[in-house]
Amino acid sequence: MKNIFFLLLISGIQPVLSQTKLEKAITNLENNYEQEKVYLLTDKSQYAAGDKIWFKSFVFDGYNRSAMSTTLFVELYNSDKKLIDWKTILLTNGEGSGDFKLKEDLPEQIYFVRAYTPYMTNFNEDFQIVKTIPIYNPNSTETLEISKSSDWSAKVFPEGGTFVNGIPTKFAVRLSSNTSLPESWTGKIIDAQNPTASVATFTSFDKNVASFKITPALGKKYQAIIQDNTGKKQTVDLPEVAGSGLGLEVYSSKDGIKYSLKGVNLKQQLQNYKIVGTINNHLTYKANINKLTNEASSLIPTKISNGANGILQLAIFDEQDNLVAQRLCFIKPDILKIEKAEIIAQNLKQTPRSFNSIDLSPESYFKHYTVLVSEDDGTHSFEEENILSSLWLTGDFTTKIDKPAQYFSTNANTEALDALLISENWKRFDWNSVLSGASPTIKTNSQKFLSYKIKPIKDDVMLKDTNVTLALRFGKDEPAINLFKTDQNGYVYLDNLNFDDPLSVSLFVNQENSKESNTNNLFVTAEPLVTPTQFKGNFPSTKYKLVKAVENKKISPTISRAINTQKNIKKTENAEIQIEEVKIVAKKQDPKEELDKQLSTGMFSSMNSTIFDFVNEDQHASGSNNILDWLQGKAAGLTFQRNSSGVNVPYIRGSQAKLYLDEVSTDPSMITNIPISSIAMVKVIKESGLVGNAVAIYTMKGNMKSKNKGKESQNNNLAILKGYDKPSEFPIEMLDNDSPNKIENDTRETLYWNPNLFDSDYVPPRIKFFNNDSAKQYKVLIISFDEDDRLLYDQEILK
Repeated sequence: MKNIFFLLLISGIQPVLSQTKLEKAITNLENNYEQEKVYLLTDKSQYAAGDKIWFKSFVFDGYNRSAMSTTLFVELYNSDKKLIDWKTILLTNGEGSGDFKLKEDLPEQIYFVRAYTPYMTNFNEDFQIVKTIPIYNPNSTETLEISKSSDWSAKVFPEGGTFVNGIPTKFAVRLSSNTSLPESWTGKIIDAQNPTASVATFTSFDKNVASFKITPALGKKYQAIIQDNTGKKQTVDLPEVAGSGLGLEVYSSKDGIKYSLKGVNLKQQLQNYKIVGTINNHLTYKANINKLTNEASSLIPTKISNGANGILQLAIFDEQDNLVAQRLCFIKPDILKIEKAEIIAQNLKQTPRSFNSIDLSPESYFKHYTVLVSEDDGTHSFEEENILSSLWLTGDFTTKIDKPAQYFSTNANTEALDALLISENWKRFDWNSVLSGASPTIKTNSQKFLSYKIKPIKDDVMLKDTNVTLALRFGKDEPAINLFKTDQNGYVYLDNLNFDDPLSVSLFVNQENSKESNTNNLFVTAEPLVTPTQFKGNFPSTKYKLVKAVENKKISPTISRAINTQKNIKKTENAEIQIEEVKIVAKKQDPKEELDKQLSTGMFSSMNSTIFDFVNEDQHASGSNNILDWLQGKAAGLTFQRNSSGVNVPYIRGSQAKLYLDEVSTDPSMITNIPISSIAMVKVIKESGLVGNAVAIYTMKGNMKSKNKGKESQNNNLAILKGYDKPSEFPIEMLDNDSPNKIENDTRETLYWNPNLFDSDYVPPRIKFFNNDSAKQYKVLIISFDEDDRLLYDQEILK
């Protein structure tokens, strides 16, 4: 073996005057292929209709949390690609959190969660994460079953992509299926001309892959025969043996990645061949072979990634800068650079409904934690995918991988991971495309927070190059008066806004007399500039199928517990809604009851309420200025008093009532700006559990239309902007042991969820939760990043 000269580049290479085709391609890659990826953590892997899905998102630029984006869209779809719900999530240091409240009447089927930043829409949609979530509903006419189909196919992949006469070549065998893969499988390699003799044999490492090694002979045709544990067979042809070319062999160790090249029948042997290594689309290694030789090898040190784990893409180019071989390999697979949580104290009990706590060190470099605590059922089963497998594997590949988290577990098989990477291609860029000078078209740049385009109109005419006054009011804050000048097209732009309360934008032409001026001739609209995009792709296949539900169908213990937990939640909120454990008895409802069921959730589903239906009934509200004025005298015990601004404030039985808009707390001035034609239902609630006395206003959803007739008075000079979705606060349950009739059986699976646990003034970050009625041990997941983006990942079973 002869040594080669190599040039190690930690940062990008600098362009020179006479760049070669490859050097130009590397410059193109460095400048134009920055990309993001998302990992989405949910508190459970399956849900019942009516549950709440708690999620935490991590957005990465390569292997570090992304600073490119501050906005993430998270969307929930059914299996027909119908959008069920979506959230706009604020990202801080690449992290954000939120939740979905599932309707109780969701049909049982597989649902999909899509998460992406606006910048990610510039690239292949296949890299926008789609998470598969089964949602069960005992009252559904169809039920989910795991498919028993063994329909699989196999492919073989030579290391480096070449199969050359006389060169020992490692192959990966990869199985794929639209449903489930066989538990185990074996195989052999035969010469087609002598099929009775085995050239090589192999046994699967796991459901995904196996590997073998053979030295081919020119003119021979090789085949792989694969057989699964049920006896199903498939025969696959190996590539044709080439008479000339290059063989690439790669081995990863704790010291680095060693590669060996061997050429056969090359005109100039390996002289002027180049070896290029990239990590996350950035150049990290480049070497040139400057001597006549047919064999060359070298060790790429781990410092190309600063000792961190990750995937290195090796590409070999000939003297004409043509791509001739490429290979993916994992850096330091035996030594994963992961920090563990420093637990300094814990107080865990097995007593039902007991208080438990876990204290983390306040002196750690890690300051902000994502924590999930669930009951462990004794199986010690962990999730099939986790942040490690997403960060290092599935976030960068679009092919389906069975249980990817296994490749980064304590007893992971590094040979299996290596075989898997031989069978994969890096598709975030294509070397041949980059060599041709092609680069992605960036239509959506990374923007800081949210932006809006405001269109002021006076007397039906756009105001171009005109001074206008906008009063901006965030939530209940005092309005801020701002003077703007519209551009030549008549627009005002509000850029880089970070808010989660509704933003009211009021237009005035004369700032000094804004309070007294007539605004009936003014009109304002607002168009968001950071918006979600339509999903055009296809959802991934799953192992589930829908079948017709049988009468008295059996419900899994997990879903039965989830349904019981929902019943307990409603009891604690003083809701008088009864749920049977196995079968929900349908009750015929009138349109008003159906509307209430559709719009009201949780603690707002009170029986002690008066409902006004604007969808199915004409409430004759067209003569009222706003919904609060119309409500006067409409419900017993409900009265109004005008505040200093002249706005009616509701009172119930002498006390000021709470006001909610779509079940989000608001104030009277915000309600008065809502056109009555946009209102679907008004609910006057009296002395109901956690809500107390309240007036809840619900706006139109989907295809709802108002029955209200006539022209109504409304504020045309006002636009209300929706900002980021504020995450709900996870309830820390404390159930009264002295009231067994209230909560008979606490069956919560998720005991603690905190997407942002942090320390304060050296007080230990404390994980605190109450036990349910059955947990004897706890599954604890802790994730964090320090200032240098070192990853802390710790999943333990604690007793």
